[in-house]
Amino acid sequence: MNTTQDNKPWPAGYRIHPRAAGPDAETVAAFREMPVAAIGDAMSRNIGTVGLRQYHARLDAVLCGPAVTVRVRPGDNLMIHKALMMVEPGDVLVIDGGGDVSQALVGGLIRTTCVAKRLGGLVIDGAIRDLCEWAEEGMPIFAKAHTHRGPSKDGPGEVNIPVSCAGLVVMPGDLVVGDADGVIAVPASEAAAVLVKTRAHLVREARIRETNRTGTADPERFDAVLRDKGLPI
Repeated sequence: MNTTQDNKPWPAGYRIHPRAAGPDAETVAAFREMPVAAIGDAMSRNIGTVGLRQYHARLDAVLCGPAVTVRVRPGDNLMIHKALMMVEPGDVLVIDGGGDVSQALVGGLIRTTCVAKRLGGLVIDGAIRDLCEWAEEGMPIFAKAHTHRGPSKDGPGEVNIPVSCAGLVVMPGDLVVGDADGVIAVPASEAAAVLVKTRAHLVREARIRETNRTGTADPERFDAVLRDKGLPI
């Protein structure tokens, strides 16, 4: 049975676990320069959020940092407030709101806290409000939708547990990267290896881009695939 620090059982529906350490600062900084699409290509092209949009105004803004995860009851943000007491500068808050968009989970007041805490950004499978404030520079945020209707603060909820956010499984401490193309999570234990693969992929893309630009692309790149499928090429 999971228990609290004083060895009492958690109330049903509540868990608060310590912050998980993510990748080292050098690895995080390196991923900040990697396009999410290239990271996704290095991770089999089937990992990442689906159905979220960015609400910060600058298309070139990058979200990058270790995940602090939160699962909430749809429309309730009690545990988001608790998680914000636990974050460290650069952390990314990943919130599983069950995809519910009937009530906003965060708004302008929480944004003020995020900026003061120097959060790396937020990823929310749910709704937000106070769009004009989120559009200002300084706090990347991806969410499913927006509404003027505010949240309750009653719980239950959980902090630093495995979550599913818009189709993306995120563990506490995973490296979360988001840009104009979308959001992806890299397991902390695999970050160094994925970084190597991503860099190699970008080198390959650069070669392909140059052959596309000069019209010297090898037709066998695709003809061989078509022949293998039985086409008379």
